[in-house]
Amino acid sequence: MKKPLILLVAIAAMACAAWGWWHFSQRGDDGTLVLHGNVDIRQVSLAFDGSGRVQTLHAEEGDSVEAGALLALLDTRTLVLQAEQAQAQIDVQQQTLRRLRTGSRPEEIAQARSRVNAARADAVQAEQDLKRLQGIAANTQGRGVSAQDLDRARSTLQVARARVAEQGEALRLSELGPREEDVAGAEAQLKAAEAQLALLQHQIAQGELKSPAAAVVRSRLLEPGDMATPQRPVFALALTQPKWVRVYVGEPDLGRVRPGQSARVTTDSAPDKPIVGKVGYISSVAEFTPKSVQTEELRTSLVYEVRVLVEDTRDALRLGQPATVRLAVGDEP
Repeated sequence: MKKPLILLVAIAAMACAAWGWWHFSQRGDDGTLVLHGNVDIRQVSLAFDGSGRVQTLHAEEGDSVEAGALLALLDTRTLVLQAEQAQAQIDVQQQTLRRLRTGSRPEEIAQARSRVNAARADAVQAEQDLKRLQGIAANTQGRGVSAQDLDRARSTLQVARARVAEQGEALRLSELGPREEDVAGAEAQLKAAEAQLALLQHQIAQGELKSPAAAVVRSRLLEPGDMATPQRPVFALALTQPKWVRVYVGEPDLGRVRPGQSARVTTDSAPDKPIVGKVGYISSVAEFTPKSVQTEELRTSLVYEVRVLVEDTRDALRLGQPATVRLAVGDEP
């Protein structure tokens, strides 16, 4: 009794497995390989690079957006004011650097030369006064001029000569112009101010959230007035390209599938409007049949993932939508 029972169980299992593989991977009347799977696309969680309060949003769920389309804005008023302040500092540094590079004006050099001449005249006058007092003291045996007057005259001459030296150095510096170190320091301060302005402008630009590619808005996660951070997405986008159908091929049919193989994709909603596609990826690793397509009998069966890239110019396919793929295996080499 046991042997017939075991035989019946084995026959039933083989029949169920055959039915499962027929359901999972069929062959059309024209020799095509028929596979069943689901539409898959890439998704993007779009967030601001910086933090701030959301000012405006320009997209709703379901909207189709192009690459570079402005989707949201942050309140950047504070950054704008800081940028204006940085621009004013740049203007000041530019004027300072221009003055250093130009050097002294001819009028300033002439003025310094006049100060030198005036100091020399004072020194000549102080020297003459000292000589006159010394002559009087010599002729009067020291009775006509006091010692204090002579000391005062000597001090006045020393001060006048020091003033001549000081004004002479000032004239030489005016003629030489600023030091290279001063010019280099002013240039460095200008570059620092320009870098600060560029940083603020970059932060202001980060207040604009733009679509990285053509896509459809799946979710709008924040509203005006919410605080946005790089960790809080504002929109969830579904990219329109690339788009593919994920199917699974059993080992018996794996040799009939190759990259670049032409395919036709249809859906239950539009069975008479096939979409052109081609095989773009074949997994090199076997895996268990996914739950979305498996049956009880195929719970332990191994299959290979295949991605069929489609040219969905009508945007008819949706994420997760069931689809039927027919591979043209008749043109195998």
